[in-house]
Amino acid sequence: MTEPESESAPDGARSKVFDFAEYLRTETVGGMVLLVATALALIAANSPVSGLYEGVRDFSVGPHALHLDLTVGEWVKDGLLAIFFFVAGLELKRELVVGELADRKTATLPVLAAFGGMVVPAAMAFAIGYGAPGAGQAWAIPVATDIAFALGVLSLTGSGMPTAARVFLLSLAVVDDLGAIIVIAVLFTDGLSVLALLAAVVLCAAYWFAQRKRITTPYLYLPLALATWVAVHSSGIHATIAGVALGLLTRVRTDPDETASPSMRLEHRLQPWSAGLIVPVFAFFAAGVPVNGEALGALFHDRIPIAVMAGLFFGKFLGIFGTSYLAVKLGLGSRPAGVTWRDLSALAMLGGVGFTVSLLIAELSLAGDAAERAKTAVLIASALASLVASAMLLRRGRRAARERN
Repeated sequence: MTEPESESAPDGARSKVFDFAEYLRTETVGGMVLLVATALALIAANSPVSGLYEGVRDFSVGPHALHLDLTVGEWVKDGLLAIFFFVAGLELKRELVVGELADRKTATLPVLAAFGGMVVPAAMAFAIGYGAPGAGQAWAIPVATDIAFALGVLSLTGSGMPTAARVFLLSLAVVDDLGAIIVIAVLFTDGLSVLALLAAVVLCAAYWFAQRKRITTPYLYLPLALATWVAVHSSGIHATIAGVALGLLTRVRTDPDETASPSMRLEHRLQPWSAGLIVPVFAFFAAGVPVNGEALGALFHDRIPIAVMAGLFFGKFLGIFGTSYLAVKLGLGSRPAGVTWRDLSALAMLGGVGFTVSLLIAELSLAGDAAERAKTAVLIASALASLVASAMLLRRGRRAARERN
């Protein structure tokens, strides 16, 4: 899919926009912007402007006739985040067709590690929270690894790691997100509308057909994408699934007369805005939870946030590292080139950074104070996992530097 170049924009202005997009495209910058947005959200929610912050987040806007009179926070969670999931769908499709996951032998270890990194945290969270109100859905909160944040931490503190380590973490996180997306589709579908779902299927089929016929105009794809989002939202399925579906239906193989496939072009254009704007905006509205002595004390009197923290911090590490170790020992997979077991343990700890999708599942699975406590638990566990993983990566870097000298 191509977009018409702006004829009116001066070359200098276009160059500045391009340079800024390249700046946002780096995982380090994306992780830093996400961190700043989270800090601002926590400051806003725990300061005298908390009333203004909540008022903006809960302000309702949109056409009532289409049942789209959503709050600003809901528009971000259901609308803007669909673009993030579209980019994730593009990346997953590319990895499955022409990337690291296209080769079954190479893909086996991160796929198995991702599976273990979902099952073990979910089982641990379910066991700890069993019997508590909301435990029947809250077990899903620690299943996801945040791609942007995890890769950002790796870029900041693991510069000496081999390229294969980043590919392993990226592949694991992509498969992990696919599992989380399936969980969202299965668990959080409320009041399914068959008619709207059929409309969404027809629109997705039209998108696929247009891709197959090599139609390139955005004047077809943009209305088609918006209509698909509205249909999925109206069906009762979480609207971000529309982004994933369209991403997976986008063509990834390059034709002889093309310099890049539609998937590559779209990912190149949307990824910096997804990582540098959309995910931070979501974090700003989702991470604004009251964090005071009373709220923190309440965390340890509620088994759900304890289950979430244990699942993310301990469950993710045990699931990813333990499954990887067993897979290698049983001959089901092989460690990436140049990646030691110490390196793999640091990557497994990074898997506990379950920020964006974990916050989303917390909002979908719980309500009121219970959701706020669960989101606080996600923030605490993700911060601990990133700090411990950073320490492991920095120690590895210092050791590698001493060996070189």
